[in-house]
Parts: sequence; structure tokens; C-alpha cells
Amino acid sequence: MKPMRLTKSALVISALFSSMFAMNAAAEDGMNIGGSVRVNYGLRFYDDQQKDKGGDFNFDVLTLKFDGTHGKWGLSSEYRFASGKHFIKWGYGYYQMNDDLQIQLGVNKTPFGNPGFISNSWWFGLPYYLGFEDDFDVGAKAVHHSGALTTELGFYKNGEYNSGDNKAYAPDIYNGVVNGAEYNNQETNQLNLRQVYDYQNGELTVKAGYSLEYGQIYNTKTEKNGDRYAVALHMDAGYQGWKLQLQAMQYEFDAENPEGMDNNKIGLGGAGWQYEVASKAQIYSFNIAKTIPTSFGSIKFYNDFGMLTPDVDDASFDDSFQNVTGAAISAGPIYIMADFIQGKNMTFSTKMDDHVGLPQAGDGWDQRININFGYYF
Repeated sequence: MKPMRLTKSALVISALFSSMFAMNAAAEDGMNIGGSVRVNYGLRFYDDQQKDKGGDFNFDVLTLKFDGTHGKWGLSSEYRFASGKHFIKWGYGYYQMNDDLQIQLGVNKTPFGNPGFISNSWWFGLPYYLGFEDDFDVGAKAVHHSGALTTELGFYKNGEYNSGDNKAYAPDIYNGVVNGAEYNNQETNQLNLRQVYDYQNGELTVKAGYSLEYGQIYNTKTEKNGDRYAVALHMDAGYQGWKLQLQAMQYEFDAENPEGMDNNKIGLGGAGWQYEVASKAQIYSFNIAKTIPTSFGSIKFYNDFGMLTPDVDDASFDDSFQNVTGAAISAGPIYIMADFIQGKNMTFSTKMDDHVGLPQAGDGWDQRININFGYYF
């Protein structure tokens, strides 16, 4: 489910650059190569054919990671090969100016929302499906540490792929036909700021902060720039194996669409699919987890809850919900994530509602099971 098309010349240049960097780095600091192989089992309770078969067990993805340094310079990248497609997750060079400041350039992670993830599950949290969790774009980012305060400032020219392509790892604004509506929007010129304060007292750890995002939306039909923004407050706390994540955010996509378009919704594309979302909404996340050490590694039990409340002019738009209950099992190089997903008016987890925050077509909650088996090297 989660997660392309590169030109041959781009692949060759990338390979040559990586090889040259690897040889130079090997002489100085070194290059680390790793990755994973993952397979996935899925069962949708609302799909009669899948239920008749007892679900499907398929190849998920092969990932390759490269991390290397050469003096103060560094390179970090991950490329993914999934069934029928391949794509970059991230790939950037960086310069470590000093112990407190790093500058990154390339496809890097946009600093927005809870650091790391606003989820514990393989399924991600609801903000992911709006492009606000584990999102990567093309641009520059500065990461600065000052005592317990971490500040990240980034500028992103656009997404990692063309707006008419849905293969980006996390959703971006989509330029194409979605559910019969033709969207002509492209995301561009994005600014991000995130500040997080890290507090620790014995076994208690707290990361609390805020995030801001502002960018433009270029419409190829009207040849005008609209704008978009998102703001969030977030906290990640841990104590004796327990973890609590809280986040509240608001976003708005204000596109300069041609006359006749419904401005209460917009098209997004990513993870191999495209769908519509409410153009303005609030998203609330509440996640709790407990990690238990074992003789073979650890088991983490969790419940991730997300709710989106549309804030548009059309009163027929409905709330969207996603709840994921699951466990993550870690044993050496093996990592397994077993999730029971419940969705209401939510893309990827309901039978009839392939959108987020639009009028609900289905009735109540739908359920599905997903188990991801990974070997990491």
C-alpha cells in the first residue's frame, strides 16, 4: 500500500556519482550500505473475494540505503523497489558545519509535525494521507541544535516527482483526473519551520514543539498561484516503556482553480494512488504504546487514533476517522508489524469512501488486517 519513472540518463548519472562518492568516502570515512526485504499479508473484511481467499500474501518492497561521510560532507539516500514500480524515498547531500548545524540539499524530509512519526503502525497516522507525515520533497534544510532546542528550517521547490505522477512516497498535490474531476494544480515554493524542545528527567522524556508550513499552488489552467498553509502543535512523551503522542493541526489548500471547480476539495497523489481530500480541515492524533523487552528482542503494543474535521463551506462534508490497533515485534534483523485497521469515511481503509473529509458514501466503520514481515540488513 505504501509505498516511478526515472530517465536512463538520470539513473546512470546517479550511479556514477554514488560510485565516485563511495570510493572517495571509503578512503576517508566510509560508506554504509543497508536495506530491507519485506512481504505483506492483507485481508479486507469488506472485500468478499479477498475474504473467500483468506486474504493475499505478496511481495512488498526491497529497500537499499546508502549513508557515507567524507570529512564534513555526507550523503544519505534510500531507494525502493516495489512490485511494478521503483522510487526514491530520500536522497540528499549534507554539510556538517559544526557540531550543532547541518545543511541538507536534495530530497529530504520536510520538518512538519511530530519528529519522526505521528504513528506507531506500518499503516501510518491520518496526517500521512494529507502529506503531513514522513513527507519528502526537493529542497534545502538547515538543522540546528542549541541545548535542548532543535530548530529546522527548510525551503522546498516542489515534490520529488512530477505533480502528474502518483508514485511519491507520501502524497503531494496531484495534477490530473481524480474521481471524474480534472485538477490542474502543482505544489511549489514551500517553507517549513519546526522547533522542538527536548526535556528529560530520569526515565521521563518529552519532545514538545510546533510546526509551520506555507507554500504556493500553481494552477496550469488559470496560470495563477494559490497558496496553502499548515500549523501544528505536537508532543511525544515516554516513560518506562510507555509512549504517548499528541498532535493537533490545521491546514488549508487555497487553489486558483478555473470557474466551476469545487474549491472545497483538492486532489492528492502518492503511494501509487490518487484521491480527493477536504481543502481545509483540522486533524487530531492520539496515540499510545507500550514496549515490553523480551528474550529475543521486544514487542510494542499500540493504538493510533486520528480524526479529521472538515472546515469548508459545504455542510455535507463529513468527518474522517482512522484507528489502528497493533503490535510490532523486533527480533534481531526481523521486524514484524501486525495491524488491525478501522476506518470511517477514510481512503485505503473503507469500501466506498476513497477520500478524506468528503461526504460519506459508506455506512459506519470498515475493517481490515495488515501484517508486514521485514528482514533488515
